[in-house]
Amino acid sequence: MSNDLNPTLSPGDVAEGVRRLRQAATVRERCANLTQAVREGRSEHFRLDESRLDEVAQRIAALTRARFPDGRVPLHSRWRHFEAGGVNRLAEVDARLAGHSQVARARAHIELVLISVLLDAGAGAQWQYVETETGQTFTRSEGLGVASLRGFLAGAFSSDPGDPCRVDAKALSRLDVPTLAAIFQVREINPLLGLEGRVALLRRLAQALRAQVETFTADGRPGHLFDALTHHHHAPRLHNHHVVPGSTALHHQVSAARLLQALLDAFSAIWPSGQQFMGVPVGDAWAHPLAGGEGPSAGWVPFHKLSQWLSYSLVEPFQAAGVQITGLEELTGLPEYRNGGLLLDAGVIQPLDAEFGTRLRVPGEQWVIEWRALTVTLLDALLPRVRTLLGDDALPLGCLLEGGSWAAGRQIAAERRGGGAPPVAIDSDGTVF
Repeated sequence: MSNDLNPTLSPGDVAEGVRRLRQAATVRERCANLTQAVREGRSEHFRLDESRLDEVAQRIAALTRARFPDGRVPLHSRWRHFEAGGVNRLAEVDARLAGHSQVARARAHIELVLISVLLDAGAGAQWQYVETETGQTFTRSEGLGVASLRGFLAGAFSSDPGDPCRVDAKALSRLDVPTLAAIFQVREINPLLGLEGRVALLRRLAQALRAQVETFTADGRPGHLFDALTHHHHAPRLHNHHVVPGSTALHHQVSAARLLQALLDAFSAIWPSGQQFMGVPVGDAWAHPLAGGEGPSAGWVPFHKLSQWLSYSLVEPFQAAGVQITGLEELTGLPEYRNGGLLLDAGVIQPLDAEFGTRLRVPGEQWVIEWRALTVTLLDALLPRVRTLLGDDALPLGCLLEGGSWAAGRQIAAERRGGGAPPVAIDSDGTVF
């Protein structure tokens, strides 16, 4: 989709519009505008019953207590899937990286998370992954997380046999369907949805890495995002994975907003949705007549669900390298089918069409855009309620998601529909939901 509402925009206006659409603050602003429109009865698709938020908060709080009885709730992050089955796989990754510098380990952690998040589209109900190392079997996101980690450790995304625990453009550009099928144990009796699409996404990532050599250097490693954000020198200052004396000291704080902006600047062009603002890729951002706003980007609502989840997931790799991600409250809740499904199933978000779940929906339609915008705003509304119930006035939104709302969405779906399917079927490319 392109913004052709105003073809006379100057290059400066286009740049300003893109900049605004890549900001977390714009996500909240435009979602709030859409939510207010629903409250005022201006929506053709939904009404709200916010009196039911207290009941939803109680469900989230109860689940959070049950899952984390010690009160130590981690962030919603891809790292949680790496811990599936109670296995500390990060320790195994770090053992493989023994002898590497702190910066080199940070790059590897970032690359593991990035590649795993990008491979985490819907798996389908039939697929499963049997982990040879533990004998455990995993499905859905947990299975995809464990499988991608095992592929990473085996060097599937590295072009350097001497340095298997890395991701680089050369390896991604030659990745093919049979290779990825082998990583995920795909065969006729164990089908995985969207295998070709995952390969295509990783190849587009390779192109993006090669096109931005100033950031990702000649070897095209996404882990150099760490260097760019902390002002650490790049690969020419390294030798055998160790920092050469004299390299610039890293900055010890990076804001979450800056991290998200860097991810969107670097990778907006790889998303298969093809969303563009006056010819510039903007990723998970969509035009809607009730989005409001000011300036060139008015009428558009960004979500950046996958990039925000990636931002949450990168907190721990940066922390492990001694860099704090600050201002996490600037990120929003994630508008996907578990959080959004929770609010539908609980009757907070009420579709005007009683038959809303009978047809396949696509991310760009107004119904889906409004549903996702309502989800972002209502997750913010749930946060103070859940904080009160848990007696934790400082609980971050990212911990509510983990504690939390995502698990509650899965729980209520299983109660309503035996197989736990979400209330809405989405024809998604894996980067939106």
